[in-house]
Amino acid sequence: MKFAEQEIELEGSTMNVLVAGTGPTVLLGHSYLFDSRMWSPQLEALSARYRVVAPDMWGHGRSGKMPADTRDIADLARQHLSLMDYLAIDRCAVIGLSLGGMWAAELALMAPERVSALVMMDTSLAAEPAPSRDAYFGMLAAVEQAGVIPPPVVATALDMFFSPAIDTHSPGCREDVATRLRTWNSARLLDSVVPLGRMTFGRREALAALSTLTMPTLVATGAEDKARPAAEGRAMAEQIGCRFSLIPDAGHIANLEAPDYVERLLLDFLAEALV
Repeated sequence: MKFAEQEIELEGSTMNVLVAGTGPTVLLGHSYLFDSRMWSPQLEALSARYRVVAPDMWGHGRSGKMPADTRDIADLARQHLSLMDYLAIDRCAVIGLSLGGMWAAELALMAPERVSALVMMDTSLAAEPAPSRDAYFGMLAAVEQAGVIPPPVVATALDMFFSPAIDTHSPGCREDVATRLRTWNSARLLDSVVPLGRMTFGRREALAALSTLTMPTLVATGAEDKARPAAEGRAMAEQIGCRFSLIPDAGHIANLEAPDYVERLLLDFLAEALV
């Protein structure tokens, strides 16, 4: 599998993007605190049938700092529309997990004529419940004060990302993520990661707005997701009137915990949606 890596200038910063394959375009949005490589288990199969575009979020992977005028998730959606313009993508399917699912949904609401199909995984467009919002904001304040992701925050993040079974079916994955979190570039934490976290957990209430979506849509949640419980996914699917899929034996980063299941789920959905 060969991917072309591009650095694209957007709003005074640089977004790193992986592109591979030919055919209808599929735009991938990764989780907060991950990057485009999160999709590695599905990239080969997807790029065999589609043109896959996988950007790194601001401050994540090899992308630069978040542009100064970025204020909310809608701004992230607008920036990805600009990315589509730069790459001459008139219309595409959008697949997003966690934060990626949030901006993907906002993009579909903002420019529905440009989204041929939508997949939202392990995400929610409802406002963050106050108890978890306050807990997340406390962790972000600790990161901001330390200039690193402190060990207790790393431990909490790993517990939220993965089910206990991750060490059995994906040995080394948890430690790889822990190492990346512990060694994150301090400048990017402060100028991008912390502000993005506050946008994510302080997001607007947009659940009702999803009822306006008419493109083929799939909502999926890991059965053991602690961060975004299955009830949230079911509520979104009910609001849209679309299919909901419960991904067995998977936590929040479901595509890493159940890679084969998610690959088949996405391929089957896209084959039906992009006809």
